[in-house]
Amino acid sequence: MIRRNSFINKIFYAILIIFLIITSGTAGYILIEHYSILDALYMTVITVGTVGFREVGALSSYGKVFTIILIIVSMGVLAYSFSLITSYFVEGELGNLYRIYKTKSGVKKMKNQTIICGYGRNGKQAAIRLTAHKEHFVVIDNNHEIVVKYGLKNIVFVEGDATLDEILINAGIQHAKALITTLPIDADNMYVVLSARALNPTIRIISRASNESAQQKLIIAGANSVVIPESVGGAHMASLVINPDILHFFNMIFIPGEDSPNLVEFTCSNMNAEFQNRTIEELKIRIKTGANIIGLKTSDAKFIINPAPNTRLLPDSKLFVLGTPEQIEYMKLILSS
Repeated sequence: MIRRNSFINKIFYAILIIFLIITSGTAGYILIEHYSILDALYMTVITVGTVGFREVGALSSYGKVFTIILIIVSMGVLAYSFSLITSYFVEGELGNLYRIYKTKSGVKKMKNQTIICGYGRNGKQAAIRLTAHKEHFVVIDNNHEIVVKYGLKNIVFVEGDATLDEILINAGIQHAKALITTLPIDADNMYVVLSARALNPTIRIISRASNESAQQKLIIAGANSVVIPESVGGAHMASLVINPDILHFFNMIFIPGEDSPNLVEFTCSNMNAEFQNRTIEELKIRIKTGANIIGLKTSDAKFIINPAPNTRLLPDSKLFVLGTPEQIEYMKLILSS
């Protein structure tokens, strides 16, 4: 960010110097040769531009010396300005400005997006999964090379330090629904959690932690969920020994595909009023759509595996439904229409 601002300042100074040369040249011809403002400006432009057009009139000795000095000075300034503009395109600075504009316009259009802090191994996996589920998200990372490389792949990036309130605001923290912080240092994740909770009290925060001690502190700081990647990875490898086929089955469920079954959540409050407070048997979801209700979260946050057909669906409860993408979409259509 500092590098980009410095570069823009150089461009501004180059333009300012060119303006001062034209102004000084015009004033010089007025004072030395007593030209009108238009004639003096004309002489300055053709001199600075070295185009060789006809002079307004014969120059005095002082006028010739002034013209020589003006040509020498202007050639140096123009060469410097041209090199800056060339590097502006070669080094991709114009592309950087375009990405900044694209990011700001993209974030403004988003509502209920997820913010990912850090685009390392965990952040990249989170982005892949959100993309597969067609969820809108914004990535915050302070590595300029990563922003340039992956920003060309239709990923909305905000370049900067995620621990700063200003950067979180630029990513739309006020109207985001969730934040995932995957920074490698626990203290940085703690700052992000504290800042995000202060800026948006209702946002859901998921944080990475390196150990159990940091896990507890992050929860106290305001994180809804904390994940220890090493612990999850070890449990995953152990499951591949104990129940390999079950784990492969769950991987198939949680990785969306066109034909593979998906496991999704459906909040009962999103159902049409005529379907609320009715039993699972009365809805006939399995018969109508082919999707299966395999779990239920009650209004008092209790989880029921394979709920009974006579289980009544209250507005604050949540369904866990297994089915193909077509079956799930058809179920949502029926229950919401």
